[in-house]
Amino acid sequence: MGRNRALPLVLLMVVCFCFVFDGSIEVVGLTFSSKLINRFSDEAKALWISRNRNLSLDSWPKRNSLEYFQLLLGSDLKRQRMKLGSQNQLLFPVQGSETFFFGNELDWLHYTWIDIGTPNVSFLVALDAGSDLLWVPCDCVQCAPLSASYYSSLDRDLSEYSPSLSSTSRHLSCSHQLCELGSNCKNLKEPCPYIANYDDPGTSSSGFLVEDKLHLDSVSENATPRRVQASVIIGCGRKQSGGYLDGAAPDGVMGLGPGDISVPSLLAKAGLIRKSFSLCFDENDSGRILFGDQGHASQNSTPFVPMQGNYITYFVEVESYCVGNSCLKQSGFKAAVDSGASFTFLPTEVYNKIVLEFDKQVNAQRVSFRGGPWNYCYNSSSQELSNIPALRLHFLMNQSFIVHNPTYSIPQNQKFTMFCLALQPIDLNYGIIGQNFMTGYRVVFDMENLKLGWSNSNCQDISDNTKVNLAPPPNAISPNPLPTNEQQSIPNKHAVAPAVAGKTTSKPSAASQHIPSLLYLMSSFVLLLNICMFVLQI
Repeated sequence: MGRNRALPLVLLMVVCFCFVFDGSIEVVGLTFSSKLINRFSDEAKALWISRNRNLSLDSWPKRNSLEYFQLLLGSDLKRQRMKLGSQNQLLFPVQGSETFFFGNELDWLHYTWIDIGTPNVSFLVALDAGSDLLWVPCDCVQCAPLSASYYSSLDRDLSEYSPSLSSTSRHLSCSHQLCELGSNCKNLKEPCPYIANYDDPGTSSSGFLVEDKLHLDSVSENATPRRVQASVIIGCGRKQSGGYLDGAAPDGVMGLGPGDISVPSLLAKAGLIRKSFSLCFDENDSGRILFGDQGHASQNSTPFVPMQGNYITYFVEVESYCVGNSCLKQSGFKAAVDSGASFTFLPTEVYNKIVLEFDKQVNAQRVSFRGGPWNYCYNSSSQELSNIPALRLHFLMNQSFIVHNPTYSIPQNQKFTMFCLALQPIDLNYGIIGQNFMTGYRVVFDMENLKLGWSNSNCQDISDNTKVNLAPPPNAISPNPLPTNEQQSIPNKHAVAPAVAGKTTSKPSAASQHIPSLLYLMSSFVLLLNICMFVLQI
């Protein structure tokens, strides 16, 4: 027995000495092979029985049986969970994934409740895929009214954030790479200022940036729900102007754009989600938001297109625009998909073609809508209302996006309804696809795969497991803190080359030439040692 155990060690020593001779290291070409055995094969069964005498054959699944395939599938799913980890989860605000719509009173935007800071404070923020920054009214100098008595749609007061009252807040310094206005600071240790200007003339928010916790719930098919406190950048909005003082987003805006400072980008950088999220707006003026949602395999999709080489917002390429069965020539354009736009805007030239074709096909009397924003309005009976021509956008790869409800209806009396084509011209070389075109769809903004996805949805089919406000599970902070300056990636910033300590020759040294051989020797030695240990155990 002792002779049998000594033999592998002797062989191992001989093989190892073959690597070294004449004082130099040489690479020996070794080939190792191994037979692959299915875990539930007859060979595997025989091996397990030889090692486990008490193993019952009844516990072994019969090949190609239902149990056999269930065990294999369970093993696959387990491996996928180990691979995907926390990035496979979906996140949504702790008060639920539901979004809210208040019509004209709050400027036709969709909102959701979020919680920020420690202790947490709730804010009703507008959802804006056309901007990046999350800001809330904070230590206000000039903010919109926050009392519920000012808004007929609200049943509770809105909040004001104060970093000094949150134990988890800290100022973002002017030296931080996410501080765009850092060059304007007198001292790089000062709090980073921000000014967010919006398309609506005179509308802006300004203040300084802080880092604090955003409270989220997670849901996953592979894990129990849990509470997540994620580090995000927040604009302490001390001064608002324009539309933000007149009903639009009085309690702040959550920018959902692709920029590094947006909430989806920061959650993805922290390893919490895939860099993707979905919005769903239904016909009943509510909807859902889910961070990390990449939709499903059968959804339609079209790639995002860069503008001047950068993905600064969610731009897509519209190849043609169809009214009814007529697809118009030279009606293509680039469009920004923007949940912060209540309605849809088209480049003037394209707009003129669309409205003329729509007017030609619609079977109703055109009327003037005094004081209204739309030029093509009609007075119709209920029967005529059902014959409104359909609108379709055609994207790349023959992907079709049907607009479920392109009109806005205003009942006049029991017999007649006025409806308007909810399109407006815009003097830009691109259009804006707004909330009204997204209604009835689960729209996926997938920056990980650089594509926009969509599928028909009533917004309940994606919320059965997520709409409930989960009972507070054990608190958990994000596995990775907010990325440091060195981890950040800012487009349009020139990288600074590291300092050079000294020049080196381009020819590798003799020692460096032997390193690969030495590593090969070491790895081969370890493998041979494992083989020998296995033989000794038999």
